[in-house]
Amino acid sequence: MKNRITDYIIEKIIFLCGIIAIVFVILIFGFLLKEGFAFFKEYGLFSFIFGKYWYPSSNPASYGVFSLIIGSLLVTLGATLIAVPLGVATALFISELAPKGIRDILKSIVELMAAIPSVVLGFVGMVTLVPLVRSVLDIPTGLTAFSGSIVLGFMALPTIVSISEDAIRSVPWQYKEGAYALGATKWQTIRRIVLRAAMPGIIAAVMLGIGRVIGETMAVLMVTGNATAIPTSIFDPVRTLTATIAAEMGETVRGGLHYRALFAIGLVLFSITFMINFIADLFLNKNTKKR
Repeated sequence: MKNRITDYIIEKIIFLCGIIAIVFVILIFGFLLKEGFAFFKEYGLFSFIFGKYWYPSSNPASYGVFSLIIGSLLVTLGATLIAVPLGVATALFISELAPKGIRDILKSIVELMAAIPSVVLGFVGMVTLVPLVRSVLDIPTGLTAFSGSIVLGFMALPTIVSISEDAIRSVPWQYKEGAYALGATKWQTIRRIVLRAAMPGIIAAVMLGIGRVIGETMAVLMVTGNATAIPTSIFDPVRTLTATIAAEMGETVRGGLHYRALFAIGLVLFSITFMINFIADLFLNKNTKKR
C-alpha cells in the first residue's frame, strides 16, 4: 500500500512538471507573439522578413532581417558540417574501438569540453582562430562566418559525442553477435547494424547540437564580424539573429519600435527552432516505423 501511494505521488509530480514545462513554453511564445504582432502591425511582416537592410538608427529606420537569417543559417550549416561527422566518428571510436582506459579518458575530456563557458570559447577564438584564419586564407578579416562555424562546431561537439555514444552503447549486444555469426566484419557490423540501430539517438544528438548552435549568442557575437549585410560566401562577415538581440537590447527604448523589432527577431528564431525540431521528430518517427 505504501509503495502504491509513493508511486502515485511520484507519477503526479512528474506529470505536473511536464505540464509546467509546456505552460512555460506557451507563455514564452505568447509573450513573443504579443510584442511581435504589435511590430508587424506597424512595420509589416513581408518587409521585416525579406528586407535586406537592418538599420534601426537611420532615418527612416529599416528593420529587414533577411541578412540576419542568412547569416544565422550559414553559420549553423557550417558548424553542423564540422561537428556532425567529427562527433559521430568520435562517439563510434569511444564506444566501439577505443580500449577501456583510453575510453574513460576520452569521455572525461568530452565532459570537460561541455563545461567550458561560451564566452571563453568566443574570446579564445577571437585572439587565436581569427588571426589564423585571416593569415592562412589571406582574406581582409578573420571575423567571418567560417570562424563562427568552427567555434560553434567545437561547442556542439560535446553534446553530439555524449548522446551519440550513449545511443551506440545502448544497441543490444545480440545484434552484433548475430552479425558476427553471419560472417560480417567489425566495420560491416558498425556500418550496417550499430549505426542503423542507434540512428534515432544519433539524430536526437545532432538536433540538440544544432539547437545549441543556432541559439548561441556570445561566442558568435565575438568572432563573426557583426556585418548586417547579405554574405556572398562563408568567408564574409555576418551577423546572426541572436547576436543582434544581445547587442541591441540594452540600447532600445522600452515599448518603442526597435524594442518590438527585437522581440520579432526572437519570434523568428523561435519559429526556426520549432521547425527544426518538428522535421527531426518526423524523421525519427519515420525511422522508427522502418525499424
